[in-house]
This record gives sequence, C-alpha cells and structure tokens, in this order.
Amino acid sequence: MTRNGDSAVRLVGARKAYGDVVAVDGVDLEIEADEFFTMLGPSGSGKTTCLRLIAGFERPDGGRVELAGRDVTGLPPHERDVNTVFQDYALFPHMSVGENVAYGLKVKRIGGDERRRRVAEALAMVRLTGYEDRRPAQLSGGQRQRVALARALVNRPRVLLLDEPLGALDLKLRQQMQQELRTLQQEVRITFVYVTHDQEEALTMSDRLAVFNDGRIEQVGEPAEVYEHPVNEFVAGFVGVSNIVEREGRRFTIRPEKVRILDDVDASDGLRVEGGQIRDVAYIGAVTRYIVDLDGGGEIQVVRQNLEMSSQEALEQRGRRVRVGWRGEHAYAIPGSQQQPEEEL
Repeated sequence: MTRNGDSAVRLVGARKAYGDVVAVDGVDLEIEADEFFTMLGPSGSGKTTCLRLIAGFERPDGGRVELAGRDVTGLPPHERDVNTVFQDYALFPHMSVGENVAYGLKVKRIGGDERRRRVAEALAMVRLTGYEDRRPAQLSGGQRQRVALARALVNRPRVLLLDEPLGALDLKLRQQMQQELRTLQQEVRITFVYVTHDQEEALTMSDRLAVFNDGRIEQVGEPAEVYEHPVNEFVAGFVGVSNIVEREGRRFTIRPEKVRILDDVDASDGLRVEGGQIRDVAYIGAVTRYIVDLDGGGEIQVVRQNLEMSSQEALEQRGRRVRVGWRGEHAYAIPGSQQQPEEEL
C-alpha cells in the first residue's frame, strides 16, 4: 500500500553474491517518494548491500534496480539521481566546510555565484550558517555529520542514501541527530533510505521499515505494525525485546511492557494469569526489568515503570513469588504454531 502512489526506489528480484556467500537473495522492495524508509537488520543481513545496489556501488548478479520508474541497473553512481552519506563522513580534511559542500557542484561545473548560493542554502538547512571557513578538524562529530548531509543535499538528489550515519556518535548526540534528521527530511521532502542495526533508531525515525535477515526481507511495514504484529519469531526477537511463550504446542509473542506483575488480587480480571518466581531484577533508572520463571515452564520478561519504587525496593523483589498477567489481544500467535487465539491457551 502506497501513501502517494509514486515509487522512488524499486528492487525487483535483486540478488548479489560474493563467492559462495549470498548477501542479497532475491529481494523485492518498493520505497515511496518522499518517505523516510529504513532498512533494519543485524550485521551481514544484506541491508548495506541493498543500499550499495541502489547507489550503483555494486551491480546485482540478478534482478534490477529502478529509480522513479527508470531501470538504472547498468548505470554508474554518477548517472543516478542519488547521493550517499556514510558513517565516517568522508570529508576532505584539507578543505574548508564550504569547499567540502561545494565539491560536487564544482565537479558538475556549476558557476561560482550559483555554487555559493546553493552552498549557503545547504548549510542553512543543517544549521551551520557561518561555518563555511572552518576545517573538519575544528568541528564536533555532530557538526561533521551535518556537513556530510549538506554536501549530499546540495546536489538536490531525488533520493538520499544514509549508511549508518550516526553510528560513530555518542548516545545523547545520536538521539539529538535522530530528531534533526527526521525534521530535515520533512522539510526538504526528498526520499531518505536509511540503513541501521539500531531498532530504536528505526522505530523512532521511519515512515516504514524493512527488517532484513540472511539476505532476505522478513517484514515491511510501519513501525507500530512491525513492533506490535511481528510476522515471525525473528522479527519479534530483533525489533525490540519480546517474550516467546509456548503452551500446549502453541507459541505466541508478547512484549515485556504489556505484561503486568499483579499486586492486587482483583487486578487479574480479563487477564491471562500465570504464577512464577522472580529470578532476576535489573534496575534501569526509569524502569526495572524482571525475569520471571513461570510455573508452567519457560520464563517471561516484565518491564515496569519506577513510578514510586526505589532501586533498593526493586532489587529486593528477587526471589519473590508473583502472579503475572497480560491481555489476550496483546499476545500474537507465531506463524508455524497452531493458530488458536491466545485467549484459548
């Protein structure tokens, strides 16, 4: 289902192997114009290779690559209307910020006045006006990342490819840049194709995302859909944290934040309830994570907000007998198991 009916990027049966290793195994994917689309997966899952196929840095062994409906499979990178931002920024250290941003325009022989105007416009987009004469070594990691973005945007590509661009930043700066990138994409209204192994990053930033595994796509959808309705056990386990519980040959998945530790006998109304014992407790500031060994076999993870409980009180819960409960609609059968509704378990 498309949001605007226009396809910016399309992979049809894309395949790429390196010797005996199949990096991309017959991938079909359609990315819409003006959307923020994320390719999410562990290392070696094929997401970066797919990005390189779109950019033209790699040629597929089979299938084709289309940009805006045009088959570009055989075209080199400079003939594709895309630009790429890398994790290491790839800035020229001997050039100023302005010269770095202007480099692509200079290669295209854009005139001096137009070049200066577009450089100023691109730097304003990433909030670096006034930094034209500085060298990359004089900038912070976040500022260097913005220069790399400006250099890519100055060419006005239809598609911007971003290969784990925030991976080298510390947590606080990475979270800030996530917000800035999302805002920037909404302002410039071009297609962003973003590669990451960070699930939170993908859920936070994307209009839609594709979960990659072993060279194939397991699921494509909006973040809430993928998180709340994983199609299989891999997606459930990789996108966030999920409990996999088996009862009578049936397997289902439930997110830890959907499970309650029942302190009130009457609070169990309408819930699926099981007894167990808290085996482990991890206090994580705003929340505490509990691992509960279930009487019926297996374990379940519970995440609980620390609204009133102190760290010491939370840690003292280890070894305590408890009842845990969850609503039937928050548990989803995993394909391949028997498909009875969870309420019947």
